[in-house]
Amino acid sequence: MALSSFVLNTHPFSFRVSTDIEQIVESVKLLYGDAVELDSRISLPSYEIKIKHTSLARKLFKPQSQFFCDQREPFLPMPIDKCLAMFEWGLNWVVSAHEFRHVILHSAVLAKGDKAVLFPAPPGSGKSTLTSWLSHNGWRLLSDEMALMTPNTTQVTPFVRPICLKNNAIALAKEWFPNGRFSHISPNTHKGDVIHLSPPQASWHERFNTAEVVAIVYPQYSTSTFCDIYELTKAEAFSTLTTNAFNYGVLGGTGFTTLTNLVEKCQTFEVKYNNLEELQSFLENDVL
Repeated sequence: MALSSFVLNTHPFSFRVSTDIEQIVESVKLLYGDAVELDSRISLPSYEIKIKHTSLARKLFKPQSQFFCDQREPFLPMPIDKCLAMFEWGLNWVVSAHEFRHVILHSAVLAKGDKAVLFPAPPGSGKSTLTSWLSHNGWRLLSDEMALMTPNTTQVTPFVRPICLKNNAIALAKEWFPNGRFSHISPNTHKGDVIHLSPPQASWHERFNTAEVVAIVYPQYSTSTFCDIYELTKAEAFSTLTTNAFNYGVLGGTGFTTLTNLVEKCQTFEVKYNNLEELQSFLENDVL
């Protein structure tokens, strides 16, 4: 296909996307809905993104895709069947590498009303599975990947995008949400099989509304544990939170005071669980 262009209005950032990969165009329209502005001339974007085929020869034989941000290529080319995963990871890289107006934490963020909970967690903890469950059961998704904290406050800004699900979580989510908007599978990435799930429409409608963080919960899925809850000391919570901050070191004193303020004002827990309904009950009855 010829090179096409559109704007993703993913408050607080927007991206002008140029691509010659039809699968990207179709997937983004499906997953982002009315956040896609097809007339890219009407917006002044935060970033210029290009994801395209490599050379003509590669387009015909073992085709690959390349990702660029403002002419910079942060990744090696990837097979074309992984282009959507590359695109989503590329947007993560763009924000984490360039944005310093917020203290950015590697964390899911969900809210009930204007009260939000952070869920910082390493890969394999079940964070995105938890995110998909809560966002389809009465919670508002602010982000599956990063918390944008206003410096020296507990205010978090939404950055609503599709939820990234991997491996065994894919079948679970398709069983739970048969009417969900799922992308195709990006197979055999370095994270295994990857699929993206659009959050419910309510999360998109409220993507301009901030929330106040009232708790930090470190989740860990464990098949042998029903629901074990540990209240963390402030020192434990702060230490763990710094390891999940993308730009903590760059922001210096601002990063330190922001995370200190956040930990001091929030409840902090570590939760091991194997039942999402039980965890949801704890969050709604004992945390919010």
